[in-house]
Amino acid sequence: MTINWQVYIILCSDNSFYTGITMDIDRRFLQHKEGRWAKFFRGRQPLRVVYLENGHCRSSASRREVRIKTMNKMDKVLLVSKQSTNLEKALIGSSKRDDNEKMSLLR
Repeated sequence: MTINWQVYIILCSDNSFYTGITMDIDRRFLQHKEGRWAKFFRGRQPLRVVYLENGHCRSSASRREVRIKTMNKMDKVLLVSKQSTNLEKALIGSSKRDDNEKMSLLR
């Protein structure tokens, strides 16, 4: 069992969210930007990855993807903002970078 699958959420140009799974988020985001792998991106552009969960096997990643896809928009916004808040706290607490550099990492 391979435990390097990721569940991700991408914010799109129409403010919708796209949820998927991958083993390589950089490669997958590029594929989506190029219009490959998902018909969802016809008529909208992927802007950025706003949520990422690591440490899944293929099966658990698929189950988590389905759970996230069944959430309403507000629940997804809360999920994304919770991870963003945790990331911001980690960056502030674990680094000597100046505040502007830390905040740029969150954008």
